[in-house]
Amino acid sequence: MSVSDFTTKNPILTKWFWIEPKQPSSTPTQPPQPKKRFDLLKPIKRWIDGIEVHNPQLAHLICHLIPAQCPFERDINLFGHTLFHIPPLCKLNPFYEEVVGLRFRALCYLADECGEDISAYC
Repeated sequence: MSVSDFTTKNPILTKWFWIEPKQPSSTPTQPPQPKKRFDLLKPIKRWIDGIEVHNPQLAHLICHLIPAQCPFERDINLFGHTLFHIPPLCKLNPFYEEVVGLRFRALCYLADECGEDISAYC
């Protein structure tokens, strides 16, 4: 028997050495429940995700309005030297994932349903 086993099994020594004996739990512990957060933008995100593209004109309009790459990303150069880089700020948009998904659905509709060449939009 080791010293630690002896001290944890002996209740008198646990008081002197401040070691808490292991006590079996009678009730199983449940995992903590995730906190429910209120998302004010959730209805708008669901609305954008729910837009179905069934019209070629709408699909072309969506592909023209939503760019394939972030237009704000830039390198600022002076006399051939890069002074600083502006990162893509589009991901700060709370609707970024939904808008990109809408553009993808429009491109898929044009390619799959209409059989059009979508290389002009890529």
